[in-house]
Amino acid sequence: MEDPDKKTEVVLLACGSFNPITNMHLRLFELAKDYFHETGKYKVIKGIISPVGDAYKKKGLISANHRVTMAKLATKNSDWVEVDDWESSQSEWLETLKVLRYHHQKLLCPDPTNSLQNAIPLTKPGRKRKQEPNRHDPVKKKNQNPDIKSVPQVKLLCGSDMLESFGIPNLWKLEDITEIVENHGLVCISRAGNSIQKFIYESDILWRHKNNIHLVEEWITNDISSTKIRRALRRGQSIRYLVPDVVQAYIEKNNLYSPESEDRNAGVVLAPLQKHASDSKN
Repeated sequence: MEDPDKKTEVVLLACGSFNPITNMHLRLFELAKDYFHETGKYKVIKGIISPVGDAYKKKGLISANHRVTMAKLATKNSDWVEVDDWESSQSEWLETLKVLRYHHQKLLCPDPTNSLQNAIPLTKPGRKRKQEPNRHDPVKKKNQNPDIKSVPQVKLLCGSDMLESFGIPNLWKLEDITEIVENHGLVCISRAGNSIQKFIYESDILWRHKNNIHLVEEWITNDISSTKIRRALRRGQSIRYLVPDVVQAYIEKNNLYSPESEDRNAGVVLAPLQKHASDSKN
């Protein structure tokens, strides 16, 4: 018999550029953790920072090696937030959904050989998903195990800007958005008074799965962003107390951000826009 007092374990996954990681990025995890624990229904067991790979081609995006290193320095003293470099080490850009699948699969089967090929769609109990031809399902037997409920849920942690980006044409595939909100869930940190609820209301997909979208209001407002950090650095202004001290020291030691670095990928079409626009033509 299922224990009614047993809390659902949650892993928070944040994907993004982290260019560079800021104190605000770290605060998102703390805000989400407080929210879940205050419900009395969930227990957050881990936070994962997954920097995007260089193939994302975002303007001003510096090397993943530097971004991952800074994120690791920033989380060195955390006892529950860690950095995962699997996504950033891929030669091609990966959809966020595939990263979610990968980490879900890793929890199902903590095998070092876990790979992109094993990042299969998560199927809810009782729901049948059409089997793709010649596709091997390495966790089929595991899905029949009654202990499957004990596997932690991997939820996508984001700010309101990322959620609102679902509305940008060709940036996300509709089927990806559906699978993210239906099978995994979103934790969105938004400022008090933000119109994110209106955005959800105006989207049929998000409205249909609104119970799986957790909105967390940020009452102690924090307007730090990586873009503003880079702007300050280009102008020779201080970024102290905006990023962890170790990150500031690393940036200065390696002279990471400059007018030249901000021009990197200038004029290059963002990888998802390029890929999804191409797919729509085929």
